[in-house]
Amino acid sequence: MAYFVLLPLATAVAVAAAAALYLFAWRPALPSTPVEFTITEGRGLRAAATGMVQVGVLDHALPMVLLGRLTGADTRVRAGHYELQAGATTWELLQKITSSDVTLSGITFVEGWTLRQWRAAIAASPDIRREGLPPADAELAQALGIESGSLEGRLFPDTYLFTRSSTERALLARALRTMDEHLAREWAVRGANLQVRTPYEALVLASIIEKETGNPGDRKRISGVFHNRLRIGMRLQTDPTVIYGMGEAFDGDLRRRDLLEDTPFNTYTRAGLPPTPIAMPGLASLRAALHPEPTRALYFVARGDGTSEFSETLADHNRAVRKYQLGQSAGR
Repeated sequence: MAYFVLLPLATAVAVAAAAALYLFAWRPALPSTPVEFTITEGRGLRAAATGMVQVGVLDHALPMVLLGRLTGADTRVRAGHYELQAGATTWELLQKITSSDVTLSGITFVEGWTLRQWRAAIAASPDIRREGLPPADAELAQALGIESGSLEGRLFPDTYLFTRSSTERALLARALRTMDEHLAREWAVRGANLQVRTPYEALVLASIIEKETGNPGDRKRISGVFHNRLRIGMRLQTDPTVIYGMGEAFDGDLRRRDLLEDTPFNTYTRAGLPPTPIAMPGLASLRAALHPEPTRALYFVARGDGTSEFSETLADHNRAVRKYQLGQSAGR
């Protein structure tokens, strides 16, 4: 008889518990204002629910844990930064943290920026998780899997979206992988009779083109000039490489003595390409480096409006310099 008495009681308790859980699931989980919180990597539902109690999202962790177990959602918790609007229910909260509906942050790396500028942008971002990047370029390159060489030029400039649990290294690794993919695709469809022998040399040339002009219409012709010079053994004589070689010593004014000061990046004193890229080139400059415009020009000078004047002879170039640079250094 006791068995038959206890059975309805157990059923009643189960029904009551289910009803309570149902009410918990569909009542608003938040106060009257939006709330932000973060679930770090490796945390399960119990730890996540406890963290939500601490920031005022939930009153108690146990009902959320039970709801997750009953629905099978307890194994699908996703790390990330979340924003919840006022009035969201507990069920909506559970769906959010198990569907990767995270709040994304963004950072933009501009075409033509150097590694130093990338580091500054990352340091200024409040949303990237700090892990202490190696201060030296070579050490940072090794940390990202580059055994030898520089990281300069190896990162693809773009706008990257990331969660607030993302690390500095993970972001740079994405940019490195993206550049490698773009470079491999463009190298596979490169033009004929190029003066760059490897994808890395193409990257170096693309970085120079990137710094020489922002005018899309001039990139391939500037590439043609540089290919012509490399073909006949003429020095590239490009100011951006000199400026890069000067590093922090450059004060914004390039002087004639700077053009005569020999560094590995001074293409006035040294033949061929510099040893590494001088900036992070965009896709258009990569394509220009690998598809130069056929031209007989060996010289170009900035007109002052973003475009360049091209010349086949030194005499014509000097006239263009006098016209557009008003007696300033020839530059190229």
